[in-house]
Amino acid sequence: MTLSRRQFLRKAAQGLGAAALFPLAGQPVFGKPSRAIGRGRLDSDTLIGKVLCGYQGWFRCPGDPAGVGWRHWSRNAASITPDTLTFDMWPDLSDYSDDELYPADDFTTSDGEQAYLFSSAHPLTVNRHFDWMQDYGLDGVLLQRFVTGLTGPPNDTRVLTSVRDAANRTGRVFALEYDMSGTPTDQVLGRMVDDWTWLVDQTGLTDDPAYLHHDGMPVLAIWGFFTSRFDGALAQQIIDYFTGDPDYGVFLIGGCQWWWRSETDPDWMRAFRSFGAISPWNVGNVSVQGGVKHASTGYWAQDLVEAANAGMLYLPVVYPGFSWDNLQHLPPGTSLIPRRDGDFLWEQFQTLAQLGNPLAKVAMFDEVDEGTAIFKVTNDPPPQGYFVTYDDLPSDYYLWLTGEGTQLIRGSAPGRRSAAGVARQRGLEV
Repeated sequence: MTLSRRQFLRKAAQGLGAAALFPLAGQPVFGKPSRAIGRGRLDSDTLIGKVLCGYQGWFRCPGDPAGVGWRHWSRNAASITPDTLTFDMWPDLSDYSDDELYPADDFTTSDGEQAYLFSSAHPLTVNRHFDWMQDYGLDGVLLQRFVTGLTGPPNDTRVLTSVRDAANRTGRVFALEYDMSGTPTDQVLGRMVDDWTWLVDQTGLTDDPAYLHHDGMPVLAIWGFFTSRFDGALAQQIIDYFTGDPDYGVFLIGGCQWWWRSETDPDWMRAFRSFGAISPWNVGNVSVQGGVKHASTGYWAQDLVEAANAGMLYLPVVYPGFSWDNLQHLPPGTSLIPRRDGDFLWEQFQTLAQLGNPLAKVAMFDEVDEGTAIFKVTNDPPPQGYFVTYDDLPSDYYLWLTGEGTQLIRGSAPGRRSAAGVARQRGLEV
């Protein structure tokens, strides 16, 4: 059953639950792993029903095709040491081919063997990540494109090209997400416009069969609509161009501050209600109950109603946990938001299922800098540095759990269980 945007908004505004949106709600498919569900080619003509992972794709290594050194692994492009680390989780590289492995200087495994890292500039690695998405029933990605690095067309499309190829091969969907962080306010709109029009005209990006569309328009996400970064007039100017241009217009997802409803500035109030879909950033936003950290989701119900009343879809951000001690030079454990064996993430999917909101953004697929990754991470990282692990859970556990969460908010997975309980229901050891 595919709902139009108007039909979905009407049901959301009426407060109907998942059973009203999806006839299969309440009919869980027990005993069948979600990886068997995700192998077919997904439709790319609607955002509704999609769970999209943020995909950074920004990791680089000396000797890779990009040739820029240890980007996003180390503060020093020429070397990587315990003092220069900028990430908190070491990826599990047991599935990678030898050609994808880059020796990480003096880091070794617990057995004393050379330790390696991967580069997102390697096409085989991006394809491997999309294989995992297909295997575990993940829908696809919002590919991050950082405006601060766009100096004028032609800009680097190395990772974008790999993502396009991999999405088409595996039947996943993708859309671009501009991240405005760190870009001068007098340049941010011009850089995005120049890059977007070039990508559309010269690369045929939005004609790609795997590129996500909604209401007949290509989907584009722009992240960074925070009142502390620029004024509401510029925000509206950005929105008006990307939603109104007759040749390059899009269905716009706006990534913004989670407290958007409480903003009183008239320009920002208008801007926050002008997106096609609003996606408040929730990473790090927690409540503490009995000494246990939970993602703050109590405001989601009101967000959903306000978004529907404004004619917008609601794309909440869910995340599995957090840690950026190495990135911020903090003492080990200072910034940790524990994953609680997956319950931290699963509770967010349960809330969405209860609200009947069958779409979400997962932060992030590969974000080991801030400890929000859901891809394969090792529980046995090099002993030379401080790293967060999956606490002896399988390295693919969060891929699997995200696939389960995707099915949950579509109404075809068990909902009233802990993450470990869901795993046991599926016959998996946790």
